[in-house]
Amino acid sequence: MTTETTAVHGGRLVARRLAAHGVTKLFTLSGGHLFSVYDGCREEGIDIVDVRHESCAAFAAEGWAKVTRTPGVCALTAGPGVTNGMSALGSALQNHSPMLVLGGRAPAMRWGQGSLQEIDHVPFVRPLTRFAATAGSTAEIPALVDEAWAAAVRPHSGPAFVDLPLDHVFMEAEDVRGDEEPAGRPAPPVPDLARALTLLADAERPVIMAGTNLYWSHGEDALRELVERRGIPVFLNGLARGCIPADHELFFSRARSAALKGADVALVVGVPMDFRLGFGKSFGDDTEIVTIDVAEPERDHPRAPAAELYGDVPAILAGLAEGDGPDTRAWVETIRAAEREKREGERELREDPRAPLHPMRLYAELGEVLDRNAIVIGDGGDFVSYAGRVIDSYEPGCWLDPGPFGCLGSGPGYALAAKLAHPDRQVVLLLGDGAFGFSGMEFDTLARHGVNVVGVMGNNGIWGLEKHPMEFLYGYSVAADLRPETRYDQVVEALGGHGELVREPGEFRGAIERAFEAGKPALVNVLTDPSVAYPRSSNLA
Repeated sequence: MTTETTAVHGGRLVARRLAAHGVTKLFTLSGGHLFSVYDGCREEGIDIVDVRHESCAAFAAEGWAKVTRTPGVCALTAGPGVTNGMSALGSALQNHSPMLVLGGRAPAMRWGQGSLQEIDHVPFVRPLTRFAATAGSTAEIPALVDEAWAAAVRPHSGPAFVDLPLDHVFMEAEDVRGDEEPAGRPAPPVPDLARALTLLADAERPVIMAGTNLYWSHGEDALRELVERRGIPVFLNGLARGCIPADHELFFSRARSAALKGADVALVVGVPMDFRLGFGKSFGDDTEIVTIDVAEPERDHPRAPAAELYGDVPAILAGLAEGDGPDTRAWVETIRAAEREKREGERELREDPRAPLHPMRLYAELGEVLDRNAIVIGDGGDFVSYAGRVIDSYEPGCWLDPGPFGCLGSGPGYALAAKLAHPDRQVVLLLGDGAFGFSGMEFDTLARHGVNVVGVMGNNGIWGLEKHPMEFLYGYSVAADLRPETRYDQVVEALGGHGELVREPGEFRGAIERAFEAGKPALVNVLTDPSVAYPRSSNLA
């Protein structure tokens, strides 16, 4: 290991450690507490990407993690800058997204005397992070950044936070620069592998339900090998979407309920049995469940598994691919028949001629212009719920949504990061008119930085996931209406983008093609039918 020693200011120390970890982008909103960090990043060749609200900076850092599987980094100025980023911290924690948040902080030398934006961030960000600490001196900064980075990537991965007092980050200290140590591997599989193999050896109706931690663990190749060797039908949610291509003969999406209920053995890979899986009740009463993940669960399973395997997920999946089991072809054909029936049942909605549009008609049209490696980002309620059902993914990292934290407004930050990481790919932001209100001004950010994201809005003038259930329960709704037919496309035009309004199904194809060709961020504002109620099937609590 080689070292060289120089004296530099604290912001440069931060930037040097970021560069050593391979960071190329810092997402931020300008704040005086962070000036030295900006100076350091400029000197170290790290691009500074500034946004219009700190929540977007933090969501962009999470989005960078989601599309690159490496930690994203943001810098939030003191006080409200940090508090504005807390929703993204909560999202990253539940999504296991590795990210590093650098916080500006009032100077230590005047702590307690009432400096501008003086507040101790650590106590309230600690519950939302894997690591949270304040630099006690300039000299502590490099080691603290490294410690936070290690915490962010350690299973279960998630956000880490480093608070940088103004005086410490502007003062100088010696920088000892060293070579990077190789990252440690997860622990090897635990002995329940034999138990799981025994279950699979007798399984006539096996199924795989895989989620986000499969993606974080780079488990897609091992999963495909397991699926193909044993002939197991597979379902994906969260960031795992695309880890098996949507056109693979053993991938299914519409027949999930029948498959999970009918399975005799279910491999639950990298996904908790939370509300999305009915707290374990999505599986049959007699289904033997094998849980597989990068580390032991953070909360107790709501349903006791028959076997638990935690550690190196690709190695575990490779181990499960060994050995023989019953012929599953009849079982697979049963699932395929259910899948065909569900898809055929969608045909009428996908061809629905109504105006305003049915969301399913919109997505049928959109699917025809999406590239195979297009990155699709969901930011909305009922409108994005339909997309989650019918938009197909063919590669890992091509579907981003808020995840179980369900925070609206995450989309523009995700889209910004996705397009910066993959400038040659289509990046499509699906958003409701409600979600636009959270972070619509970030179309200015996209325009300023020349980031050509295409937004597709489902504009029904209501909070759909709230209005329809409330009317079902009470016969009325409150706080569930927005202004009908608002011209959000004109807002985007005023911010430097391209905008179009779509009222009829026949108008959509041309509008979306022009949006992709515009050479600037775009919004296709599609009026959708407010009477369409999304059919809920999951338990919220």
